[in-house]
Amino acid sequence: MSIIRGRRRSLAIAAAAAGLALVATGCSSGSTDAGSAPISSAPTKLTGTVTFWHFFTDREAAAIQTAVDKFQAANPGVKVDVKKGQDDEKTIQAIASGQPIDVVLSYSTDQIGKFCSTGAWRDLSDYVKRDGVNLDQIPTVVRDYTQFEGKRCSMPMLSDTYGLYYNKKLLADAGYSAPPKTMSEFSAMAEKLTKLDGNGAIQVAGFVPTFGFYENAAAHFAPSFGATWFKADGTSNIGSDPAWASMFTWQKKLVDFYGYDKLTRFTAGLGQEFSADNAFEKGKVAMMIDGEYRNAFIKAEAPNLEYGTAPFPTDDTKTDLYGAGYVTGNVIGIGRGSQNPEAAWALVKYLSTDTDSVVAVANGIKNVPTTTPALTSPALEKDANYQTFLDVFANAHSTTTPTTASGKAYQDTLGTFAQNWQAGKVDDLAAGLKAVDQQINDQLALGSAP
Repeated sequence: MSIIRGRRRSLAIAAAAAGLALVATGCSSGSTDAGSAPISSAPTKLTGTVTFWHFFTDREAAAIQTAVDKFQAANPGVKVDVKKGQDDEKTIQAIASGQPIDVVLSYSTDQIGKFCSTGAWRDLSDYVKRDGVNLDQIPTVVRDYTQFEGKRCSMPMLSDTYGLYYNKKLLADAGYSAPPKTMSEFSAMAEKLTKLDGNGAIQVAGFVPTFGFYENAAAHFAPSFGATWFKADGTSNIGSDPAWASMFTWQKKLVDFYGYDKLTRFTAGLGQEFSADNAFEKGKVAMMIDGEYRNAFIKAEAPNLEYGTAPFPTDDTKTDLYGAGYVTGNVIGIGRGSQNPEAAWALVKYLSTDTDSVVAVANGIKNVPTTTPALTSPALEKDANYQTFLDVFANAHSTTTPTTASGKAYQDTLGTFAQNWQAGKVDDLAAGLKAVDQQINDQLALGSAP
């Protein structure tokens, strides 16, 4: 089973990142160790050991190892010491404590602002320029989340793209032949697909609307409403953009249909998201939002499940957004304490830009490739359910969460509000969202302070 990537990041990661920032304040922002600057031309032969920490495990780790093996075969003077199953909290703490990690693969694009601004991950711009790496082969949304304020301290290594998964049999039994495209259709279908027992307890949910369940997060729903996080001046826009109020209103109405307490009891009895007891895979949930990676889990854990995928439904007033979705991804970079930065960069470049490598890992993990040549490669394995996410990834309206110097603190703040909102603890939505603005603005001011 995979370590849960950027999809369910804990507050512990944010705390560890804050600790990293505190450690980094002892040196100048963006500083690196002596000898870290790239030599004027790429070395003709690479030697030495490269430590490579990543978060994947089991089947997915095997796909990463295959790519590493091919890199070592092409560079016999290099030994890559792979440490799998290292989640972001572990790697952040390790770098903060001064461990000389060469290459880090992270699921947390939200921390790129912190990684870049503190120098925890080295600026790769000189390497990119020296080696003539064509960044235009990387889609704009991906280029955005792999850099911060002019510092490219990471490269992309596959993307997670979100859409709708639906149980074909359950939909057909309820009289539906196609998935919903608007939120009103979605809510109506969710209600009709829900099955209760004789005591009114939920047996099958058409859709579980509670934030915190599996991939239900404000960031993942936001593109369907066209919601924007920040104003042009960099301050929070959550209380001013009516799209956020629309999103929360839609969500709470569906929560109230089920009953918050009933939903809490229902979800408490469901299997873990990244296990063979996943509720969608077991037919306990008819529709859900999830990333493209779920296809591989279904194939391995529920091969007989009759399901389909589609873009997530959109707000009824913004149907032009249909086909878009939330995009995030894995990012790879060089740790501040790297002892072999040239070999480390060669590995980073290979894993992030070599078409054969990107395609092979994408096929093994079933993530979306993050370069145009890989996306269009005939070697990329795809069926209709996977193609949905390639299309969402390519949609011009697809968006990601902005990078900030305070990491994902702004998302955590909205997440706390969302938990209170769905539990009925917020009387005034507009006032509550304005309060969120103030909290986020205070965090941003603190995060950008010298």
